[in-house]
Amino acid sequence: MQHEAAYISQTHGVTLATPFRCVTILPPAERFAPGEAGAIALLVRRMAHATQGTTTVESVLGQPPSGQPFTGVPFTPITPLWAPFSKSRRYAWALARQVKRLKPDILEVHNRPDIALMLRRFLPSLPIMLVLHNDPCGMRRAKTAQERTQLAKAVSVVGVSEWVRQRFLSQGVQGSVQVLPNSLNLAEIPHPLMQREKTLLFAGRIVADKGADIFVKACAQVLPHHPAWCANMIGADRFGPTSPETPFLAALRPQAQQAGVVLLGYQTHTAVLEAMARAAVVVVPSRWPEPFGMVALEAMACGAVLLVSNKGGLPDVVGEAGLLCDPDNLPEMVAKLTDLITNEALRAELAQKGLERAQFFQTDTLRLTRESLQRACIAAWRTCCGG
Repeated sequence: MQHEAAYISQTHGVTLATPFRCVTILPPAERFAPGEAGAIALLVRRMAHATQGTTTVESVLGQPPSGQPFTGVPFTPITPLWAPFSKSRRYAWALARQVKRLKPDILEVHNRPDIALMLRRFLPSLPIMLVLHNDPCGMRRAKTAQERTQLAKAVSVVGVSEWVRQRFLSQGVQGSVQVLPNSLNLAEIPHPLMQREKTLLFAGRIVADKGADIFVKACAQVLPHHPAWCANMIGADRFGPTSPETPFLAALRPQAQQAGVVLLGYQTHTAVLEAMARAAVVVVPSRWPEPFGMVALEAMACGAVLLVSNKGGLPDVVGEAGLLCDPDNLPEMVAKLTDLITNEALRAELAQKGLERAQFFQTDTLRLTRESLQRACIAAWRTCCGG
């Protein structure tokens, strides 16, 4: 994030007192329930408009979870209708039927350009805001410049970071893309410990894209010289306690054991936050360009010091509140981890900067920014369509 002002709520000239109803669409793979929710579902729950005390009411639609859905936000499970079409088209068709019953003023579709475009055809009179959490250049119906230009004409496009925005507009795409960063409810963050555990912590999917192997290799070189420190890894191949044992994970286990790194497996989101509130250093060495980097934001809010990849949206999220490194440059990572371990004053300085920076991403503030974008989308659509 280059300019904090980009994250401050703007009204776009829309009257905020005007009531409206929003329906939010989850991607098919997301589940709106404790212990099943991925990053998008957790964000949607945080950002959902309150059902009382505000002028706006929100409903969430998504595929049925295995357990009970989150409370506090109206949720309707959507099962794809039977039809001789793709699963995505059947899901969009079922969504459209439910949306017609709810009669919202706006649809907010998360991370699926193809579903947003199908809903545009099924619901031609309804404003649609598409929120992109990943690189749009790899998404169906958004891979080419022509597809993204047409997409920007059909729906209002929002990215979770400036990096996502620039990726959408790359190759000469014509269109407008707004930025709405991911948010964090600081009231749900555990209180950071004043005396931090001397722990290097990795929290995320245990896959090559997340740099899990480079973390182990760096720890193998660092830990023998600093016996008072330890290293833990929280995560599995995917979200949930039933994540399979992959070849990558099986190969990493003996390397981690030899390096003195403890693999703790999948843990709940609450447990991850509690671990971040205790650990002195959190490492996010993603090779894959993180579109935003929620783990980094959570670590800052928990008072941990950050060493993060210099790729994707991570540098913008962290700013000057952490150290950057090339995830494939092992000597650089070892050197910076050593600096953090041996320099207590540096850790204290970066931890304080992280706590301050996390304030820019508070849910209460960014919920207003989101509402402003939604109202602007509604107003623009009504003007365009003469409604």
